Amino acid sequence: MVIHTQTNELITYIIDLGRDINGGTRLPSIQELSEQLGISVTRVREQLEVAKTLGLVEVKPRTGIRLKTYQFEPAVWNSVSVAINLNTKYFEEFSDLRINIEKSYWMKAVKKLSADDKMALSRLMDSAWEKLRSDPIRIPHTEHRHLHMKIYQHLDNTFVLGLLETYWLAYEAEGLNIFTDYEYLKRVWDYHQRMVDCILNEDYEEGYSVLVEHFDLLYHRPHLDS
Repeated sequence: MVIHTQTNELITYIIDLGRDINGGTRLPSIQELSEQLGISVTRVREQLEVAKTLGLVEVKPRTGIRLKTYQFEPAVWNSVSVAINLNTKYFEEFSDLRINIEKSYWMKAVKKLSADDKMALSRLMDSAWEKLRSDPIRIPHTEHRHLHMKIYQHLDNTFVLGLLETYWLAYEAEGLNIFTDYEYLKRVWDYHQRMVDCILNEDYEEGYSVLVEHFDLLYHRPHLDS
């Protein structure tokens, strides 16, 4: 779907509003937008669907149309979700992009972590190990996703964060959140533990080396059907 703001009156209207107001602001009704923009109600509805796909607005029965703070993830996920359904190779390509993003931004990200952030990482590790050592074993997917995203949470880059968030949506869509090879999972979390220990000790160079080793392991991940 190619979007030209010159031919999408509603997107142009939202962009102009977005310069001056915050997310959560209520927009006029569809009928009022039709009158203000000089286009039909049908056209407003069509353009509203585009705006929703881009994550620019949310529409709820009681609260109406509200402007959302801009995020990159909704638009990326709409495209990536189609791609990985067309061919699973696109997930591998997107995974490779995510790996290189995390490598590139590691130093910048970890230096922004506060003492509270580091304690949160420790708690995630404790929760993950508890699940892996339980009987029956539970897959610590929530901890996995939150651990990686928390490391990079303070990056002041909407596009980087949007790509990383989209990766985890794709990861779940591929069914990797229910992956049950215990020995592989244990190795993954051993790497996570080493990464977190390095962060706690502010040994960021060694932490980067562990991150790289961790990602090398992903290239040898057993297939779900093996």
